Amino acid sequence: MSHKIGNTEIEVIQGDITLLDVEAIVNPANTFLLHSGGLAAAIVKRGGMIIQQESKKIGNIPTGTAVITSGGNLKAKHVIHAVGPKYKDGKSGEAQKLASAVSSALIVAERKKLKSIAIPAISSGIFGYPTTESAKIIVETTLEHFDAKKKSSEETTLEKVVFCLLDETAFEQFNREVKNKFK
Repeated sequence: MSHKIGNTEIEVIQGDITLLDVEAIVNPANTFLLHSGGLAAAIVKRGGMIIQQESKKIGNIPTGTAVITSGGNLKAKHVIHAVGPKYKDGKSGEAQKLASAVSSALIVAERKKLKSIAIPAISSGIFGYPTTESAKIIVETTLEHFDAKKKSSEETTLEKVVFCLLDETAFEQFNREVKNKFK
């Protein structure tokens, strides 16, 4: 099921983000942009070492920010590397840093004039962010981004945002969050 905010369609799917035919996929990256584990490693494995090589040229980036590289051999032409926080206790600014990483990824996509983007559960893998909480923050931040654009009559190039989750539990949590926001 999909929902709309302005001209942007929001969808939640269960699947492998590295196989999606969108213009960009979001990689939940670390600050060093070393793609050696989790989804980052899967992206480089499927997309090729060019993604890691381009990331090395960029160098370190702070938590809460995002940068873009090519998608190598992926169907997606670009990978947006968003650095979410490592989860400590939920009281160390993690929510703000995660929201900032999501916002940064959307802004990078819009600056590149992309039409479609897929977002995973940033920080919920190796970084240990509880998926229930990350789903709420990621969905809320994304919808607020497009709601603010709609209210201010600002255009966005993003016509489609896909929340893509590999496992069923995460898919259900993201799906619930999206449904709750569109009641």
